[in-house]
Amino acid sequence: MTVSDSDRPHSQPARYEDVFRGYRTQLGGLTVDTSRLRVDPKAPTRPEPRSARRYAQDVNAGETQRVPWIVGVSGASGTPYAAAVLRALLDVGESVDLVVSRASRLTLLDETGISFRDAHWRDDLAEWLARGADGKPVAFEGGLARVRYWSAGDLAAGPSSGSYPTKGMLIVPASTAAVAGVALGLSKDLLQRAAGVTLKERRPLVVAVRETPLNGQTLRHLVTLDDLGAVVVPASPAFYAGATHIQDLVDFVAGRVLDAAGVGHRLYRRWEGDLGGASARDANE
Repeated sequence: MTVSDSDRPHSQPARYEDVFRGYRTQLGGLTVDTSRLRVDPKAPTRPEPRSARRYAQDVNAGETQRVPWIVGVSGASGTPYAAAVLRALLDVGESVDLVVSRASRLTLLDETGISFRDAHWRDDLAEWLARGADGKPVAFEGGLARVRYWSAGDLAAGPSSGSYPTKGMLIVPASTAAVAGVALGLSKDLLQRAAGVTLKERRPLVVAVRETPLNGQTLRHLVTLDDLGAVVVPASPAFYAGATHIQDLVDFVAGRVLDAAGVGHRLYRRWEGDLGGASARDANE
């Protein structure tokens, strides 16, 4: 059956109560009169996104429920990006649930010399966050009291369930394997499972893919993630912010990840519309 455009009803404004008058369509010879159909003015036009406010009713009076950001670290090169995001989240008082994939431990060991161990995750994380992209110490006073660590093999962990309250998830860096696993819904480890839960619960998911070049298959996976509501942030540093150090380039990418998640920060200088503005500011400092 083909319904011409002239037979289609005009689209109605969201939550607007109206009566479809005189519209008829034919289904296999059966005439259906829709003139009595009504749009419920209280019915949402699409599933309502979850947010931290949805969980306030579960907290007893006088208590504050912990609603963290999940940070997933995959095996792609770029562990300094993850460290910068973690430091920034903790610096502004956010709680963090950390998932470090098995492959990312090898990358972390290769890029920093740090062995990340489940049994000693707090000590290893403190050492990681205290080190900049060049391996030198960086100032970090956020502390780890608001960090909860989940093993990547723990598929019974809190973030594996949609009833576990979170603000969203940041995958940084995101390998092409992680991108594929999330796009295809494989849930082969907690990182992929938590990302799938974040999508199905319509919470923010930011994917900081770190790979070059990208083949067609990975590009299609990224488009799928975009279609599902994720924000794809390529780990591509910019230079207009006046970068003079490798950490400046890392912080720019980390800042854009946090921008996509709606988290405030002071990691880089924002564009203000002045050509050469970054150079001029550097000269005055």
